[in-house]
Amino acid sequence: MTAVRELDGSEAGGQFVRTALTLSVLENEPVRIEHIRGNRPNPGLAHQHLAVLETMAELCDAEVSGAELGAETVTFDPALEATAGATGWNGQDRGQLPGGEYAVDIGTAGSMTLLFDTLLPLTSVLDSQLSVTVTGGTDVKWSPPLDYFRHVKLPLLRRVGLTAACDVDRRGFYPDGGGRATLHLAPSSLGSIDLVERGPLEDARLYSVESASLADRDVAHRQAEGALERLALEERGLECSERREATVTSPSPGSAIVLRLDHGTGIAGFSALGERGTPAERVGEDAANAANRFLEAADEPASPVDRHLADQLLVFLALEGGQLRVPAVSDHVATSCALLEAFGAVVDVDDTPNETALVTVESTVDA
Repeated sequence: MTAVRELDGSEAGGQFVRTALTLSVLENEPVRIEHIRGNRPNPGLAHQHLAVLETMAELCDAEVSGAELGAETVTFDPALEATAGATGWNGQDRGQLPGGEYAVDIGTAGSMTLLFDTLLPLTSVLDSQLSVTVTGGTDVKWSPPLDYFRHVKLPLLRRVGLTAACDVDRRGFYPDGGGRATLHLAPSSLGSIDLVERGPLEDARLYSVESASLADRDVAHRQAEGALERLALEERGLECSERREATVTSPSPGSAIVLRLDHGTGIAGFSALGERGTPAERVGEDAANAANRFLEAADEPASPVDRHLADQLLVFLALEGGQLRVPAVSDHVATSCALLEAFGAVVDVDDTPNETALVTVESTVDA
């Protein structure tokens, strides 16, 4: 029997738990996570973390203990059927994950995009198509809005071989959530990631959404106008090649905007959520301000991805090896790199103070 890998989450948040579960399945290795979300005011599993744990357990018929709200210690054993020919960091054959159709109800406005993020890397060990329909929050604080996931992250990952699509039935804003979307994954042969140079800005796209209850105030349109005025693309010799303004059904009033910037081989995304008392134009300006800071950063060489993608791509970087230049070694990046190393990955971070950092990870596979 494979020894249980002991992990300490006392200095990390929910991302640590999600990534640890993903790596456990990819490496077909049992884990015990202690002091979950230990540095948070309310430590232990919250609704969205519990939903991720239960979903991962159901997908691979894992043995689990601690699957309850507030739990600060969890054990998870995927025990997948081994597949000969692809060996992970731990030296044993990686597992094979069956596909199927599943439904998950987070039960709150907890983020479904964070759950989707946990599932995406599993394409590399799938043996048939997997579809997971999730009910919860689509556009909520502390997580990527749904349009960021669909129009920024997925397009970039498709470039390295990911086969995935996301269908949206209903949006779910805070506090009621109630959104519903389905992530479709197919077995994928992922290539290595090589995102080192930014290159010139080539394109910009905009996605602005409002709940039907806000349509009479033209919130989506005003968000878009505020963003484009502040972004001033014409001064950069560009136009917005895609502009989508949508009115959607949702149990709660809400709005969101996402800007996507394409440059060379990289994609970067910037977003903002509507808040009560904040003019819609200001929401759009907030997203554009983040995009402008990214474009005008003095760091050379510049990162080809935004700070959120920088962290989210590290697991994919490890699967087939490669290099990724990140805007900075944030706490999330540092935590993810340390977690990869805890599983036995060889990670190198070339970090110069006040500059971008180059992260290199060797492939997991000895095929």
